[in-house]
Amino acid sequence: MKDIIKIESLVKRFGDFVALNNINLTIKEGELFGILGPNGAGKTTTINIIATLTKPTEGRVIVNGYDVVKNPEGVKKTINVMTQETIVEPDLTARQNLDLFARLYGITDKAERERKVMEGLERADLVRFADRYAGSFSGGMQRRLALSMSLINDPKIIILDEPTVGLDVQNRVRLWEEIKKLNKEENRTVILTTQYLEEADALCDRIAIIDHGQIKAIGTATELKKLVSKSLIIEIIPQKDYIEKVSSLLKEEFEIEINIENERITALYEGDPLEIAGKITDLLRRKKIPVNSFSIRLPTMDDVFIKLTGASLRDSASESNNLRANIMARR
Repeated sequence: MKDIIKIESLVKRFGDFVALNNINLTIKEGELFGILGPNGAGKTTTINIIATLTKPTEGRVIVNGYDVVKNPEGVKKTINVMTQETIVEPDLTARQNLDLFARLYGITDKAERERKVMEGLERADLVRFADRYAGSFSGGMQRRLALSMSLINDPKIIILDEPTVGLDVQNRVRLWEEIKKLNKEENRTVILTTQYLEEADALCDRIAIIDHGQIKAIGTATELKKLVSKSLIIEIIPQKDYIEKVSSLLKEEFEIEINIENERITALYEGDPLEIAGKITDLLRRKKIPVNSFSIRLPTMDDVFIKLTGASLRDSASESNNLRANIMARR
């Protein structure tokens, strides 16, 4: 697969603040690529530059062969963005929302516009609700309509900024299936930012973790998990008065490094999980230590994220609002 997006030595400054610091990244054509990062990490700035909403301070970004600075119009023909905040107009019907976007993207032929609108309604499963006001729709229905609106210009590349945030499990899974279809069946390149680490794990071919304007790691979910450790993770939540005692016992008996955070004891262990589970259980029983929870698991994307950024992934409403404002201004 060829590189459809190339980012070379990308720097973006806002006054004295360095939002992006020497970013280098390639995304393959047909790839479902995830971007993860805490608040202010640089995710939205990166997306803005790829989508020609913000100009870089230094470096070069090539999208489908077009330079985002030298030929932004070429980029706009090949890319679109679905923002975290649903962009449907509540006082317009589903049909009118799609028609409005078709007009904004220069589809002047009436027959073609009507065809695009019907395709969008079918994709969103809203044919029965085509002439109802979008403001009466559920959150899941509005999100599906927003996705269809973002695809009205048939982009080769679609950026999905927190597409499932705020959705219930049923609607989230339904949107996951649509994202997979966009990527695997329609061969679109999909860039996904998400606050749900399990979402990136389940959907993305590769994931970039960005923090403080720098890329901390890029790889498949499996490759990133190996950055944490090839070991198992032991996790114990004793009753509050026994945290220090359990920690000391584990260090003495098994010579393993202990971490305590939020009344939770964790440790890395290489070996047979059944053997160590039995030994720890016997030890706690002998010492008559009450435990609320005990588990042994493989590293998760949460562990990767915390190791690389030192924090749990957090949502950023202000970044999302800025992205929406930029997109609407461009249109």
